[in-house]
Amino acid sequence: MILSGKQIQEKLGKDIFIEPFQPQQLNPNSYNLRLHNELLVYKERILDMKKANAYELIKIPEEGLVLEPGRLYLGRTLERTRAEVHVPKLEGRSSVGRLGIFIHITAGLGHVGSDGYWTLEISCVQPVRIYPHVEICQIYFFEIKGDHDPYTSKYQHNDGVQPSFMYKEFIEK
Repeated sequence: MILSGKQIQEKLGKDIFIEPFQPQQLNPNSYNLRLHNELLVYKERILDMKKANAYELIKIPEEGLVLEPGRLYLGRTLERTRAEVHVPKLEGRSSVGRLGIFIHITAGLGHVGSDGYWTLEISCVQPVRIYPHVEICQIYFFEIKGDHDPYTSKYQHNDGVQPSFMYKEFIEK
């Protein structure tokens, strides 16, 4: 079952944490999250799963930044979220999708107990100008049934945009 906007608001500070929280970003069954002003872009065209790929951080200026097709931009939400007993899910907003912007490629599902900023895997189908602090995606929450373990992973408690840490999985084996 998906929580309603009213349920999200009732659970704030108890089971669900969204910081900062702005009431005007609350929807009937989700909450809009904003884009931070920082993007991570990989330096190389060919990425390797088994290594830490080189990247650079770029700032989105107030006058905007044009995204180019064929390039992956990793962004992050301005809001930090935590879900103690609910499963968070992230989706792009329809208005953003209608501009040809994809907010996540595969990583829209969070885990119970996840805590941090959402890393957004942003791409576009044609050049498009984006701006910092725009409401770019929405988070919603599912109830979970049964016993579950809290989330512990290499991405837990992040403080910013994170590149892929998949290479760590090869090291651990």
